[in-house]
Amino acid sequence: MDIASIVGLIGGVGMILGAMISGGGLGPFFDIPSVLIVFGGTFFLVMYSTPMPIFLGSFGAMAKAFMPPIKKQDELIERMVELSGIARKDGMMALEGQEVPDKFFQKGLQMLVDGADESKLVTQLNKEIKSMLKRHESNQTAIKAWIDLAPAMGMVGTLIGLVLMLGNMADPKAIGPAMAVALLTTMYGAIIANVLFMPLLTKLEGYTQYEAVYREMVVTGLRNIARGESPRNIQDQMVANLAPKIQEKMEVA
Repeated sequence: MDIASIVGLIGGVGMILGAMISGGGLGPFFDIPSVLIVFGGTFFLVMYSTPMPIFLGSFGAMAKAFMPPIKKQDELIERMVELSGIARKDGMMALEGQEVPDKFFQKGLQMLVDGADESKLVTQLNKEIKSMLKRHESNQTAIKAWIDLAPAMGMVGTLIGLVLMLGNMADPKAIGPAMAVALLTTMYGAIIANVLFMPLLTKLEGYTQYEAVYREMVVTGLRNIARGESPRNIQDQMVANLAPKIQEKMEVA
């Protein structure tokens, strides 16, 4: 689990709830019609704006925001260097059955064992990366719809509340409470978009970028193994993708 995501979400929501409670309790900030308009309306409009498989798949993608990538780039480099040494010493067939961290790496390694040349290997693996990026982008489109539509539904709710309020101007005492209820939908929309889904989208986009860089490192390593590059050269090329501190650590090792 990603502690930063959990603590950040709980902390952000907690600050908002704390401000509400200190201002007189949660009661004034809860209104069932407003909840139905914003939460329910946004839910169905997001469903309307995206294909059903993407809409349903987006909920699984949201859960991944709380699960950081378990693929470690430094461990990938170490394993790639080991495999390059085996390939140079015993040939490509010696790579068969070797354990690797993930399925993408395993697929590329199996292509080397099966005799795929460098061009075919790189082309196929790059297609896999593009497919992954498109899949992630599709799921993130549904999340972006939540960010765009929630404030819009909040404004719709506010307009409905204002119409109802103006229709009851005969009672001046009712104007204040009615105006407060009308503004609740705007608040709900802002909370959904900016507190729940925008940080979620930013986190998922970061994970997508990390996964893309990781896979590009796999392609770089396997391509150089196919070329017969030395383990040291392969490490130097792959280390360039890491943060400077990790680069220094690996160079010392």
